[in-house]
Amino acid sequence: MSLSYKILLKPEPEGGFTVNVPALPGCITYGSDLEEAKANAREAIELYIESLKEHGEAIQTCEFNSELFVFNGLIEGFAV
Repeated sequence: MSLSYKILLKPEPEGGFTVNVPALPGCITYGSDLEEAKANAREAIELYIESLKEHGEAIQTCEFNSELFVFNGLIEGFAV
């Protein structure tokens, strides 16, 4: 099963990007550039979902279209 999540990439003043996954509370990571931030986000999402499964908790999903959104940074979506 492929799950899709929206991620918020916030450019940081000192460089790099903080990544937040709004549908998964507390799922936050960082990358020194966009590619690293996206890779770290994918890994964080996978580990978050793995933890939910291990604890028998419901897996949150997010509905969105495939367009690129911009709001106080960059928002992208991808499938896990």
